[in-house]
Amino acid sequence: MTRMHESHRTDGGRAPSRIGVLLMAYGGPNSLEDIPAYLSDVRGGRPYSAELLEELTERYRRIGGRSPIVELTRAQAAGVERELNAAAPPGTVFRTYVGMRHWHPYIREVVPDILADGVERLVAVVMAPHYSRMSVGAYLERLDEALREHGADLPVLTVESWKVQPAFIAAVAERIQEALARFPAAERDRVTLVFTAHSLPERILEWGDPYPEELRSSVQAVVAVVRPARWCFAYQSAGATAEPWLGPPLEETLEALARDGIRHVLVVPIGFLCDHVEVLYDIDIEARELAERLGLRLERTASLNDHPLLCRAVADTVRARLGQPGAATV
Repeated sequence: MTRMHESHRTDGGRAPSRIGVLLMAYGGPNSLEDIPAYLSDVRGGRPYSAELLEELTERYRRIGGRSPIVELTRAQAAGVERELNAAAPPGTVFRTYVGMRHWHPYIREVVPDILADGVERLVAVVMAPHYSRMSVGAYLERLDEALREHGADLPVLTVESWKVQPAFIAAVAERIQEALARFPAAERDRVTLVFTAHSLPERILEWGDPYPEELRSSVQAVVAVVRPARWCFAYQSAGATAEPWLGPPLEETLEALARDGIRHVLVVPIGFLCDHVEVLYDIDIEARELAERLGLRLERTASLNDHPLLCRAVADTVRARLGQPGAATV
């Protein structure tokens, strides 16, 4: 959590108006010993097999034994707070907070801090730009539950989607250009961009869930800037359940590209904002090993993490939600 100095005062000695901004992310284990409890939380207490635990443990072992998502989200929060306070309206101070859905600090654990700090309004942002009731909606439900548990009547403004926020699109486009520079100049026009996002169960389509269209909007906005010769979209990181998940999966997409004679692939995980297991293992290890077997050179765009444009995107989204003058629309 990032705190402002208590000595900050507005003209006339009055205490500033305090607006809280809660950034919410998935969470991840801090050590291999945390994984059983973390997996139980993710599964809502449902039992899991020894094989599933062993597989997940091995994945985290191969990326360093822990998830970096908490510290990266805290770095994002610090950058967002700087952006907001640098252009805050007179008499307003922003404070950012970090809460996780499936690990410490849980969303419910940070709510008491928000209330104790005297925040007058709270803007809730999920660090995932694309709305789905199953993903973003679940975070907002956790926040609502935590506020009810504390009997809080704090006004909350929620951000459900920021899929085409200009600074977010610019940040992704910048990462693509940086990654393309890793390929030989003569080959860059032959690189196929594969945009990816986390798969969700197909049953969301029965609800009329906007998730696929949300992703399509982001991809099309980036493509309009970058103008790649060839690109496609794939889902990744489907859950270990028997029900159908959204596709096509990344693995099948890579196999199809290899059959088509493609040899250079740049994966753009547009649905993920920072390094964590779905990027560091699912792409950097699993997908890259498959690509090597298929004769493909696979590169990945660097995660946005706390890129200044990403922090600006979130800050502009907050300002737009508050209706502040000059805020970029989403």
